Amino acid sequence: MYAQMVAGKDAPRFGEAKNSWLTGTAAWTFVSISQYILGVRPEFDGLLIDPCIPSSMTSFSVTRHFRGADYHIMVDNSAGVEKGVKSITVDGNPLNGTVLPAFNDGKVHRVDVILGK
Repeated sequence: MYAQMVAGKDAPRFGEAKNSWLTGTAAWTFVSISQYILGVRPEFDGLLIDPCIPSSMTSFSVTRHFRGADYHIMVDNSAGVEKGVKSITVDGNPLNGTVLPAFNDGKVHRVDVILGK
């Protein structure tokens, strides 16, 4: 959680953080969760898949619109890891690496991600 401000040394409650859920804060929290915890992050070359989740989280799915296409991303963490992509398939075809290409074709693409070492 992010605060709008932290009280300065002249304030009666020095160091107190205030207004934690204003509009801008909510947007940055969404970015933190979607891009850095769920690990679906736009980059110049495409859409990077790099989750960093609790080992107890066995799966999740995300749908992301990116550069003219929709990506339905299903993540399987049966291995119980916190980080590390073992394999990715896009529309049934194996992907080399962790960056999804920008299809820009108006279609929905199924992305299956398996986490592991």
